[in-house]
Amino acid sequence: MSGEHGAQPVSTKGPVLVVGTGLLGTSLALALTSAGVEVQLEDSSPTSLSLARDMGAGRPRLEVDAEPRIVVVATPPDVAADVVVRQLAAHPRAVVTDVASVKEQVATEVRARADQAARRYVGSHPMAGRERSGAGSADSDLFAGRPWVVVGEGADPSAELVVRSLATDVGATPVRMGAAEHDVAVAAVSHLPQLVSSLVAARLEKASDSALALAGQGLRDVTRVAASDPRLWSAIIVGNAAPVAGLLRELREDLDLLLRGVEAAVFEPGSPGYPGDTGRGDASTLAPGAVGAVSDLMTRGGRGRARIPGKHGGAPRRYREVQVLVPDSVGSLGRLFADIGEVGVNIEDFALEHSAGQSVGLAVVSVLPSAAQGLEEALDQRGWRVVVT
Repeated sequence: MSGEHGAQPVSTKGPVLVVGTGLLGTSLALALTSAGVEVQLEDSSPTSLSLARDMGAGRPRLEVDAEPRIVVVATPPDVAADVVVRQLAAHPRAVVTDVASVKEQVATEVRARADQAARRYVGSHPMAGRERSGAGSADSDLFAGRPWVVVGEGADPSAELVVRSLATDVGATPVRMGAAEHDVAVAAVSHLPQLVSSLVAARLEKASDSALALAGQGLRDVTRVAASDPRLWSAIIVGNAAPVAGLLRELREDLDLLLRGVEAAVFEPGSPGYPGDTGRGDASTLAPGAVGAVSDLMTRGGRGRARIPGKHGGAPRRYREVQVLVPDSVGSLGRLFADIGEVGVNIEDFALEHSAGQSVGLAVVSVLPSAAQGLEEALDQRGWRVVVT
């Protein structure tokens, strides 16, 4: 069908009923309505439903009569199966999908309870989100360029095609996976990172104000997702307990090895090798394993990070970073982007680092290696303070 107001044509035919008007549900509804697809909304919270409606995400289900062709269940994983089963029964001609981040538990329960109607159910999971939850954080572009896992096990092929088309129509890339395969994958790339971020951030509860004043971008990067909704994540982790528990055990083994190595470097006052001891000698007197434990972990971590795909998928590309000091004033960042565009250099990635109490930020612009030197010279000529590394 063709969308309104110049929207790109999409193959998804409405009405689409979105059950759950949180971040994912409202973002999906906004993306569909902007493409001209009729969207119905349903939520157990009248406040959330009203906010999504007022944002232009669609109309409440109670206000319309048309039967939905597609139902998208966007509820937490601990209730997703129950909602899917109810929607299959309520709308016997609709394809039903859910977007929960746990798939095997939901799919098993739906197949056990829905009988033949389960053929119209296709599990799915868009790999998109942010640390802020709720309809107020919704974004119609949330799924653009992101993978959207489609679990077609036990589903009618035509139903799977409907869900794949839905993902494509909102800018995502469908990826077919089995339910168990999906759960193992997201445990590694999503669920464990969330827990580790929270573990690190929890160490800051008792940190002194003077220590926190020294915080740099590294700490902000590591702890960014620690601001996520604890209720939602509790349901996610419990729903995917087995794969997450396995990774946590592996992480504990690495931590034990690291701890033994670091503890070997701790000197007790009065012990041989303690600073100030005339017999300490040079660095070769450090306890065996102290340096190796840290180096080994950092090396393995570097290899793991290097395997993360690049922005267009596939093998990651190496970029050069051009670092520029940007005044903390209105329009400064926009002027930097405009100047880079005038030079004719494409920004492959971007980060902005701030230090507490500073009137400038450090813009880290990733570009192709062949463009880095020319960009540094051009920005310097335009009056920017380029930090040469």
